[in-house]
Amino acid sequence: MVIRVDGDACPAINKISELAKKYNITMKIYANYAHNINSDYAEVVLLDTSSQSVDMKIISETKESDIIITQDFGLASIVLSKKAYAISTRGLIYTNENIDSLLYERYLNEQIRKATKRNKGPKKRTEEDNKILIENLEKILLCKSK
Repeated sequence: MVIRVDGDACPAINKISELAKKYNITMKIYANYAHNINSDYAEVVLLDTSSQSVDMKIISETKESDIIITQDFGLASIVLSKKAYAISTRGLIYTNENIDSLLYERYLNEQIRKATKRNKGPKKRTEEDNKILIENLEKILLCKSK
């Protein structure tokens, strides 16, 4: 099992690293080289800035039972099909039961943005988001260790 983090958009990397270290689990952070990401515990995989390079690398390396942390619904959908776990940067555990509705919601929001030319963007992250992420990640780790 490896924790794989889509590092381009994950501000809780230090907290995730602490948890990975606590459970002695390999962790990899994937980001393009435009980001300045360092870790004392995780391996940092730097990629070029081309579109989807990080996602494609994560997909190619994901194995069954890995845990992928990403806010990208498309990436989550693909890793679920590989029998890996996926969790959002806000702590939502992606499942085969909720991923289709999330993808459809993303599609509808994209259509609205195209029609109105407005893009409000996501809500600002909170400490509560980080807390939920770490709690749910630990739930997955405890489930996997049984």
